[in-house]
Amino acid sequence: MAVPGSPGLLRVLWLLAVFGAVSSLDSGMLFPRESSSREVKELSGLWGFRADKSPDRKQGFDEAWYKRPLAESGPVIDMPVPASYNDITQDPALRDFIGWVWYEREVVVPARWIADKGTRIVLRVGSAHYYSVTWVNGVKVTEHKGGHLPFEAEIGSLLRADPLTPCRITIAVNNTLTLDTLPPGTIQHMDDHTKYPEGFFIQNIYFDFFNYAGIHRAVLLYTTPKAYVDDITVVTDFSDNTGLVKYKVSVQGAASASLKVTLTDKDGHCVASSSEPSGVLTVVDVKLWWPYLMHENPAYLYSLEVRVLASNKGSTSEDVYALPVGIRTVSVTSSQFLINNKPFYFHGVNKHEDADIRGKGFDWPLVVKDFNLLKWLGANSFRTSHYPYAEEILQMCDRHGIVVIDECPGVGIKDIRSFGNASLTHHLFVMDELVRRDKNHPSVVMWSVANEPAAEMPPAEYYFKTLIKHTKALDPTRPVTYITDSNYARDKGAPFVDVICVNSYFSWYHDPGHLEVIPIQLSTQFESWYGKYQKPIIQSEYGADAVPGLHNDPPMMFTEEYQKAVLQSYHRVFDQKRKQYVIGELIWNFADFMTAQGITRVVGNKKGIFSRQRQPKSTAFILKERYWRLANETGKLPVWTKYPCSL
Repeated sequence: MAVPGSPGLLRVLWLLAVFGAVSSLDSGMLFPRESSSREVKELSGLWGFRADKSPDRKQGFDEAWYKRPLAESGPVIDMPVPASYNDITQDPALRDFIGWVWYEREVVVPARWIADKGTRIVLRVGSAHYYSVTWVNGVKVTEHKGGHLPFEAEIGSLLRADPLTPCRITIAVNNTLTLDTLPPGTIQHMDDHTKYPEGFFIQNIYFDFFNYAGIHRAVLLYTTPKAYVDDITVVTDFSDNTGLVKYKVSVQGAASASLKVTLTDKDGHCVASSSEPSGVLTVVDVKLWWPYLMHENPAYLYSLEVRVLASNKGSTSEDVYALPVGIRTVSVTSSQFLINNKPFYFHGVNKHEDADIRGKGFDWPLVVKDFNLLKWLGANSFRTSHYPYAEEILQMCDRHGIVVIDECPGVGIKDIRSFGNASLTHHLFVMDELVRRDKNHPSVVMWSVANEPAAEMPPAEYYFKTLIKHTKALDPTRPVTYITDSNYARDKGAPFVDVICVNSYFSWYHDPGHLEVIPIQLSTQFESWYGKYQKPIIQSEYGADAVPGLHNDPPMMFTEEYQKAVLQSYHRVFDQKRKQYVIGELIWNFADFMTAQGITRVVGNKKGIFSRQRQPKSTAFILKERYWRLANETGKLPVWTKYPCSL
């Protein structure tokens, strides 16, 4: 029991104050989970597909393809979902297609779902790039701007209006990027008919990865009762050996309802409970959520089960939802990043959702393989460069203790016109969606609002001041950053971030081939940034391209030897500065990935320490030796981790 003035009471009061500051969108976006009251029907598999190749890409809307089966509009091919459509066929025009594409699938909806008017039926799309419009049986049910984040619509009343008609889902997706989208881009029409065919145009992008498009994550139907758990927010803290879980439950569909909130440990034992829609749960002898390699019992998760009992006109319904909860704290000083009040050093990677054939499509074998490689490597963290990753990936991070810097799709903000009000309004909304989706993941320790923007431009100061302030209001418990490659003296957003994250490629993009400049320029970089801002620094990107199997001694660019030499030169400086104010190093990149075609890219970016097929280059072993050494210096390892194992 806390007494007035005690640390426990002060912690509770702090939690209440923080919780009151959290704002959110009107509705929740809980990950669909099956329970005694909820069912999930996954619609992965083959969908009908057609690209609208008309000159203005508007034929599908002009002819209302959504009003009838897609095959009646013209030729349709099979397309797997989830997957990018670009690499599925042998058609180069489809690989590089810009504009509207159409997906369709007929779905058998269980008869009991239709018959029970007390059941909500929700259609959910995990991610589609970038603008989407969705119809059910020819009726528009939702549209969504932006990729990488989920959207959904309740469709029960529509299905019940004509219960004998099959459920035909049509989704039109447009991957066109403009100055107001995230990421931004421009369309350039080539009107010189002595050089280009009629109607020729290109999509200009300002980022270095392939502009994959399509339905990239699962499409689901799921059910809830009419009165249901719409959202849950948790904020955690601890004092000595007592854990504190501040929670808030939002219920929709009931004027009044009774709740039962139960927190259980891994063994299923109840450790705290409440019957209030919000409050603080106290956990005695708490087991904290620790990062991988920082504790002998990392990634401990409790389960917060919410039961809602509602009555309506004599009938009673119950909804049950269980949320994994990791109890941990995050804080930042002028020279340290603290997890559970202990210094944490990021030794990790940058990644991409990218693989052969499937593009950005979610694929469980690939995800599990990547996590095995991360743990083999001794990596304790990664950044979701340069967009939010699938929710299932964050769930894996929660379970395995991999720390995440969660980045929004604000990559390539290079044109001054992309700092306007329309762009800022959309960017703020995307952060709303991202925080709403990922706020409860213990693995997420920091938000990144952009990557390598033109932060020296005059409008950048207001833009990032507003954006970072908004993000901190959404979630006061996590630090906020953006990733910069600007000059320290001209970066207009740096005063507002909590952690300085710097990308630099000395001896690669600058002074190519001259390894001797790395120690001088990297030391100068760190000293300049810290001297001006007095904030901890993460080397958020560094590296060099290496074509697998290409060798030369003395080292030359694009060989595995040169990539090794670059990393080792950086590491020597890291080891000097990490004892002062450098709090992390994230290699670019975990694996080779596809890019647009260009004279500097030979079938993609080759800066991975693994090939695109997840085979190690020689640098993977250099990094593995380093990361395990760092883990032994900064963590508390159990005996069995002396020899890295798989999941």
